[in-house]
Amino acid sequence: MQLDNRAQTLLKALVERYIADGQPVGSRALSKVSGLELSPATIRNIMADLEEMGFVASPHTSAGRVPTPRGYRMFVDTLLTVNAIDESVLESRMQSHLPAHASSGNNSQTNSQQKIITNAAQVLSSLSQFAGVVLTPRREAIFQQIEFLRLSEKRILLVIVSPNGDVQNRLLLTDVDYTPSQLIQAANYINQHYGGQSIDAVRIRLQSEMRQLRDDMTRLMQAAVEAGSDAMTNNTDEVVISGERNLLSVTDLSSNMASLRKLFDMFEQKTSLMQLLDISGKASGVQIFIGGESQLMPMEEMSVVTAPYEVNGKIVGTLGVIGPTRMAYERVIPIVDITAKLLSNALSQS
Repeated sequence: MQLDNRAQTLLKALVERYIADGQPVGSRALSKVSGLELSPATIRNIMADLEEMGFVASPHTSAGRVPTPRGYRMFVDTLLTVNAIDESVLESRMQSHLPAHASSGNNSQTNSQQKIITNAAQVLSSLSQFAGVVLTPRREAIFQQIEFLRLSEKRILLVIVSPNGDVQNRLLLTDVDYTPSQLIQAANYINQHYGGQSIDAVRIRLQSEMRQLRDDMTRLMQAAVEAGSDAMTNNTDEVVISGERNLLSVTDLSSNMASLRKLFDMFEQKTSLMQLLDISGKASGVQIFIGGESQLMPMEEMSVVTAPYEVNGKIVGTLGVIGPTRMAYERVIPIVDITAKLLSNALSQS
């Protein structure tokens, strides 16, 4: 919805004033901070129009107005002026938390990357004074070999061995009663043609190469790939959270204990948070989720600012800041953006 210049200026002034002090903003205050030479009556009329359009609301206890989630959305999308931050100072502060190089060896490298990611969450929290979150890189699911074991009619145990020797088991329920020799044949085919490849690569190749096999064998192999993908990617995604307790001191959040309890349940279970971070990782640049518009956050009074990060030019995860809707977006946005770039550089060098 388009707003004329006066309405935009007043909405911007109202949101900035409300973010600054948390109090409903009246017409008199707007006339002072907006820079517009308008009569109080004209300002009240424009505010009434903004309220009718859903950009501001009037608390029952005050003659002033506060921004709604829709007003915040208009503000961050079209009216926000991001503060210029001395990136060198911020980078120096962040780099002290982000070791650039990892030790040799797979375990040492993994531990070093985990430390880098944990420190990135701490940096986001300390700089924003809210909660910092990082969705860890999704590890590629690679299998070395598989084996099918017939348990009973139409029940098969799928055994998956990764290159480092980890073993995962999954139960397959099939439409066909495969014989032991058929299961050996299928396992040999998969191991010979696809062993050492990622599950995603195998899935793509199966779509074009399985036509030459019998339909029942095709269904078995496709079922194995889907089960293998679930087995090897399950629990590999992790959300690192730092500074949750900072949110307890935010009046806008702590005043609603029921919603705050839902928020900390989300931190503990992490499923909705992982979904939100995963969604934002599919877009480029900084994303802002305000209130309940994502349908994954439990509170209208909470916003999430996210950005994807990369390793060697490939997006592998997402990081962000969780805080009140009444946050200083002009300060938090560059913090998230720069941290994502620094994390990308640190992980690419590790």
